[in-house]
Amino acid sequence: MPERPADNGSGRQTGGWLEPGPQNVQLIYFLYLAGLAIGITPLIGIVMAYLNRGKAGGWIETHYDWAIRTFWIGIFYAFIAALLTVVAIGFLLIPVVVIWLIVRCIVGLQAVGRGEALKNPQSWTL
Repeated sequence: MPERPADNGSGRQTGGWLEPGPQNVQLIYFLYLAGLAIGITPLIGIVMAYLNRGKAGGWIETHYDWAIRTFWIGIFYAFIAALLTVVAIGFLLIPVVVIWLIVRCIVGLQAVGRGEALKNPQSWTL
């Protein structure tokens, strides 16, 4: 029997994207990546991560921690790079921060796709 989409309590079916779990984490990673073109979407992603952290249990919790840390560490790295544009090195660091964000999101997406926990969700790097 096919799985029915999740009901969010209001009678509307959400398809699982808004419920804590793998699809929700994938959406958060995609919102972060979309933020490179549409600046507001990471804010939606971080709110979703905080709202669903602690509700899914198991291996998926490492992804919520990873996603939350990716947001805040990315903000920190981007701030440092922006400050350093005054001495020109920031112009070189901004692409590094973008690549770092993309790689962290891809690592997270691949692990979710395999149904695996992240080995070190507290990492500042990869």
